[in-house]
Amino acid sequence: MKTNELNTNKYFGTDGFRGEANVTLTVNHAYKVGRFLGWYFSSHLVNPHNAGYRPKIVIGKDTRRSSYMLEYALVAGITASGADAYMLHVTTTPSVSYVTRQDEFDCGIMITASHNPYYDNGIKVINRYGEKIDDGVTGLIEAYIDGNMQALGLDTDDLPLAQKEKIGQIVDFVAGRNRYVAYLISLASHSYKNFKIGLDCANGASWMIAKAVFAALGAQTVVIGAEPNGLNINQDCGSTHIERLVGEVKSKHLDFAFAFDGDCDRCMAVDEKGNVVDGDKMLYILGMRLKQRGMLNNNTVVATIMSNSGFVNSLERAGINCVKTDVGDRFVYESIKQNDYSLGGEQSGHIIIKKYATTGDGLLTAIMLSEEICDSKQPLSKLAENVKTYPQHTVNVRVKNKQAALSDEAVLNEKAAVERLIAGRGRVVLRQSGTEPVVRVMVESEQNAKAYANQIADVIIKRGLGS
Repeated sequence: MKTNELNTNKYFGTDGFRGEANVTLTVNHAYKVGRFLGWYFSSHLVNPHNAGYRPKIVIGKDTRRSSYMLEYALVAGITASGADAYMLHVTTTPSVSYVTRQDEFDCGIMITASHNPYYDNGIKVINRYGEKIDDGVTGLIEAYIDGNMQALGLDTDDLPLAQKEKIGQIVDFVAGRNRYVAYLISLASHSYKNFKIGLDCANGASWMIAKAVFAALGAQTVVIGAEPNGLNINQDCGSTHIERLVGEVKSKHLDFAFAFDGDCDRCMAVDEKGNVVDGDKMLYILGMRLKQRGMLNNNTVVATIMSNSGFVNSLERAGINCVKTDVGDRFVYESIKQNDYSLGGEQSGHIIIKKYATTGDGLLTAIMLSEEICDSKQPLSKLAENVKTYPQHTVNVRVKNKQAALSDEAVLNEKAAVERLIAGRGRVVLRQSGTEPVVRVMVESEQNAKAYANQIADVIIKRGLGS
């Protein structure tokens, strides 16, 4: 079967294979993902004229306790299929993307559940170009996990095991992570010695890298969320819990600060006054920066349907177009790539700057914002002040069945009732999470946004659709 004939939806979502460790995502799943990838990149499906090719696969992980367990299972599968496994150890998702692309690996793997709690985990597979691997390949992985060997073109019970000298090797590759750090440092053209910068590493993958980068650039750093114990990743810290960093900015009079998520593909900022600068405002600042330098291809910024209408209006006032995609940095990147755009991102802090990366990179975003602060000689609050956003509130409702909740008649009727109350001065978005059993209710309104969002969420729960 050709890879594009298989749809992926059983295990892999918009951001990899994710679920509760050893419940939804088990060591057996990880082992089989490794077995498949080791076989696939040496098989006739990929290398029809290169029999005996020995694939190279690079692996990184975040700080969750289960990441080590899943890492060893993946490595066992990869080497059992005759491929070599290169270990980056604890590192960020964008670093795996960078190393895979720069060092010409067959693919990369990041073990992370991003901003999710510690008991969740995930497996992200990255292609040789540093992009998320296509659905056709993940469809084949799913087929193998479910024992459908015919989908792989094989009439056997399992994939062949490598033997003797063909068994794969395990290679310590911390040098690849170090080269990524050096790359980030090389992108800055200023010294940050006059700045006190806050960094919240979410007790996650950036806990060593973030300080190393900004210290090398001369900044005085105040670092929090850098004491991972395997169970505290994203716990009351990081880009999804930014209140503590806001407090650090105010109490220690920092010039600005950045908060990352568990795998550091997101960044949120805090200005010198303690105001949060979210993904929309960062996109505006970086869009203006690129436009002023003649580097904003097609004069367009890519956002998602969750971006604030006020942000879009602010871009339009600045003479910049905005196109919207479905939620997910994967869809943002696809639009960037297909249309040769320069910049895109999400309100949640995934920012993709095409010149430098093929995925969201929290540290890269932080450096580019710092560069604009230096070049413009303006504080972050001044750079963000032209973005006039409308009040927006999102309620996350855990549900038994996402599709059932989104198609329920009573829920849709309540949504329509709220839209009538808003009367065109805002909007309502109901969508399912791509990584959790959650429906997100977002209301944007000049008044009562929180009350309206809770009103719709209450209907979901009262209908017995919640979990």
